[in-house]
Amino acid sequence: MSKPSTVKTSPDKRNDAPLRRADIAAGTLVLRKRGPGGAVLPKKQRVNIFLDGTVIEHFKTKAGARGYQTLINEALKQAILAEAIEGVVRKTIREELRRA
Repeated sequence: MSKPSTVKTSPDKRNDAPLRRADIAAGTLVLRKRGPGGAVLPKKQRVNIFLDGTVIEHFKTKAGARGYQTLINEALKQAILAEAIEGVVRKTIREELRRA
C-alpha cells in the first residue's frame, strides 16, 4: 500500500537537469534523511578517527550491504544508551539500599 508520488515530472526530459553538488552547496536543494514518521533526522557530522583493523573488519563482515559506518554509529549509540541505563540502575539500587 504505497502513496502516489507527489513529484512533478516534466514531459520534456530536457527541462530536468541532472542534480549537481553545486546545487546542494548553493542551497538551492537540501537533502535531508527522514525517519519512519517522516520527521527530519538530525544531520550527521564528518569526523576522522583511527580504529583498529580488527574493529573495521568485524563491522564490514557484519554490515553486508548496509554499510559498516552505519553499524559503528549504531554500536556507539547503544554504548551511550547502556551507560545511561547503568547510571539509572545504580541510582535505584543505592536508593533501595538506603531504605533497607
